[in-house]
Amino acid sequence: MVNFLCRLVRCVRCPVAYHATDLCMAAGSVVLSNNSIICPNHFAPRRGVKNHEHVNVSWCFVCTEGGSLLCCESCPAAFHRECLNMEMPKGSWFCNDCKAGKKPRYQDILWVKVGRYRWWPAEVSHPKTIPENIQRMRHDVGEFPVHFFGSNDYLWTYQARVFPYMDVDANSKEKMGKGVDATYKKALEEAAVRFRELQAEKELRQLQEDRKNDRKPPPYKHIKVNRPIGKVQILTADLSEIPRCNCKATDESPCGNDSECINRMLLYECHPQVCPAAERCLNQAFTKRQYSQVQIFRTLSRGWGLRCVHDIKKGQFVTEYVGEVIGEDECRSRIRHAQENDICNFYMLTLDKDRIIDAGPKGNEARFMNHSCQPNCETQKWTVSGDTRVGLFALVDIAAGTELTFNYNLECLGNGKTVCKCGSANCSGFLGVRPKNNPPSDDKSRKLRRRGHGRKKKKALPTKEREDECFSCGDGGQMVSCKKPGCPKVYHADCLNLTKRPAGRWECPWHQCDVCGKEAASFCEMCPSSYCPQHRDGLLFISKLDGKLCCSEHDPCGPEPLEPGEIRDHETESTINRDIKSSSIVKLIIDYVSSKTLTSCF
Repeated sequence: MVNFLCRLVRCVRCPVAYHATDLCMAAGSVVLSNNSIICPNHFAPRRGVKNHEHVNVSWCFVCTEGGSLLCCESCPAAFHRECLNMEMPKGSWFCNDCKAGKKPRYQDILWVKVGRYRWWPAEVSHPKTIPENIQRMRHDVGEFPVHFFGSNDYLWTYQARVFPYMDVDANSKEKMGKGVDATYKKALEEAAVRFRELQAEKELRQLQEDRKNDRKPPPYKHIKVNRPIGKVQILTADLSEIPRCNCKATDESPCGNDSECINRMLLYECHPQVCPAAERCLNQAFTKRQYSQVQIFRTLSRGWGLRCVHDIKKGQFVTEYVGEVIGEDECRSRIRHAQENDICNFYMLTLDKDRIIDAGPKGNEARFMNHSCQPNCETQKWTVSGDTRVGLFALVDIAAGTELTFNYNLECLGNGKTVCKCGSANCSGFLGVRPKNNPPSDDKSRKLRRRGHGRKKKKALPTKEREDECFSCGDGGQMVSCKKPGCPKVYHADCLNLTKRPAGRWECPWHQCDVCGKEAASFCEMCPSSYCPQHRDGLLFISKLDGKLCCSEHDPCGPEPLEPGEIRDHETESTINRDIKSSSIVKLIIDYVSSKTLTSCF
């Protein structure tokens, strides 16, 4: 953050203005005097200069897939029209970042395009810090020097040939695999290290500025219990309806964590007038508000957070998630209001199918808990006096002073993904994306080791993340890929009779029965034919030649066998059913919320 008392420098050709610091000023600005500049908006590409040609990426910035893309005319960004949920625009189109006037700044890490080389990581250098021979090279308004990692070369470039390096790039190991040349691998490693250094410096400046200004968390009203809004009701059960456990007051720890309390096992809280243990009952944490002592603090990179003041044991109740309990209509109204007023922080958590807890305007300290791909807490839904309440419980032993986190389990919808900044080793890079290589818990890992003791380990076979040819016809080209986890299959849209590219979590026809459309259990290994247990008899069988499960069309021992990807001229009943199924198989996650809205899926 920059001190807002800092003076401004203004462009002499347009209304653009920046704070007079290198942290704010757009790279490529030409300084004329102490308060005058020419901003990068006035860049004019020269004909015949290859490095002045506009270039766009060949993948969608939302889903990372290729295909027919909508390209920004000011930067390399590209998107599927379906991923942006918008109609094809007429005339020029610019991405949201360019509309907002975002420009590269000095010390930014970028991906840069040079000629026909791959996108290469580089840092934006200040013209005063580069070698003199680079300074003397011809450059225009809007061009800025970049220093390439790995090769230590310099180049003058501009906005239309660069896009930002992200947290997910620094944590990704996908580009570091076999076949990557040593220079590029070195560049990736150096870029990741430098990016983390700059992030740490930026976070430290932010923290120092906040402390200097004595900043406090955004205002909200603290409440101790859930407050119903509108027609929403807080349920209360009759004493005769509340379950009674078998614990006794004479037990060592009646209804405690180590007890065999049936209520605790079923996530029911005991009632003091019903439980046999009465006042000695240890399963009344919600009612008695037996919260762990916590503290709100300013994190380095994720805004405000929550940390524990004392040690917390695994399984211990931390706090309750408290807020206003609203219905679906009120939820939509609040989301619409947030969109209209550019509010991007949400504190909504699903309570049940008809009710949502919104801790935004009113809540308790739990609203400050951040997301993590490897959290130390989890949410649990308990029944307390007949109503559902949400509590946060420790997944592991937590030392005093540790930040408390839980997995939001979000669905990110609309124009883009939200970058995750949790910093975990298995961070997925974006909210709503499953964490990478989620490590098993200690108990599970012990069971796996014990179960696998003495067995010979099978050599893991390398698998492709995506196939190269259409699974239906066997040819290459522009494909649509199945989004079902672990399925590498891709198809031509025409082969599936799809009139447009599917958006959202689309699953290919291989996972649904050709006859009834239900989930398939048996599959032909040569084509998308698949069947459920009810319809597979007589349609799929094991080939006598190679032992593979296949349909009658691809049986090598059949009268007229087909090669993989080959299609008969006449249409069979199976093919007709599959075509009908494929045209209706697009599965979308439809929600009212837009690009900035995140709805928890507990």
